[in-house]
Amino acid sequence: MKKLLLFSFITCLVAALQACSGPQTKPLAKDNLTDSGIYDADISTDGTLALISTVDAGIHVWSLVEHANLFTWQHQGDGGNLVDNVHISADQTYAVTADSEAFALWDLTTGDPIGFWRIDESTIRDIAVSNGGSGVLVGRANGNVLFFEPTTGRSLEFLGHQEKVNTVDISPNGKFALTGGNDYKAYLWSTESGQVIHVFNHANRVTMVSIDDQARYLFTADSQDDATIWDAQTGNAVSRLKFIERQIVFTSARFSQDGKHLLTGSPAKRLALWDVKTGSSVTEWRVAPSNGPAPQSAVVYGVGFKDQEIISISSSGNVEYWNQQSN
Repeated sequence: MKKLLLFSFITCLVAALQACSGPQTKPLAKDNLTDSGIYDADISTDGTLALISTVDAGIHVWSLVEHANLFTWQHQGDGGNLVDNVHISADQTYAVTADSEAFALWDLTTGDPIGFWRIDESTIRDIAVSNGGSGVLVGRANGNVLFFEPTTGRSLEFLGHQEKVNTVDISPNGKFALTGGNDYKAYLWSTESGQVIHVFNHANRVTMVSIDDQARYLFTADSQDDATIWDAQTGNAVSRLKFIERQIVFTSARFSQDGKHLLTGSPAKRLALWDVKTGSSVTEWRVAPSNGPAPQSAVVYGVGFKDQEIISISSSGNVEYWNQQSN
């Protein structure tokens, strides 16, 4: 499972990154959902909903307004939760959840399941869903990416990657996919034809991609020190994130709706806000660590904007709310 393997890799980096992590900052508020930890999380574009896969209590749809659980979902019934990839559509109407072998589509309005599909060819590495649940993107360990339309049954296989796919994202209208893999490449491609639109080359394996919901920017980052914001139309670089560490592994990314900022989550409790045009760091925070045994850290899996607040969800089991104007 991608997130579980990634967590093991991230743990090896924690000691080195802790030296650069600085003091823990205090959030405006915090919701503790579980002490057992979180496999993955996503936050809706408007900052009102969170989708959280917990180690011991299934998958939760959490209201970030009412600070309350709305729905609880399961893949494996009472056999335990193994869901390590979740995603909310940009219009916050549908969600997808995936374990290593299957994915499910859910209606966020009613909480009802729409369908459950099993992948036999290769394990699932990452997943994304477009507005209205019209298209689902599935990145796999064999290097192939599946685009699937649940209502029509249409599917398309993207075969551009030569090695394992690590990360995927889909445009809100479902027409474009951004995928990155161990072949050191990220591709922007059409889900209608499979045609490649832009290729972004990195010096190391690509571990994070993100599409701006307004189709202005793209973000791709590798496992070392290259994290770049691109113009979605031209494919030209807009900026490269500036950090002094030798390497940063990004575990989440989200563009602000005004297009001015990029919000990222990383290992070692790190939550950061970046200036899109310059790549400079604007503000940083440190999320609360887990309550368990060492290392006392947390991987930031979900990030989002809500009015003047920043929201983070980490592997420690906490949802934290931050003042965007200060650290």
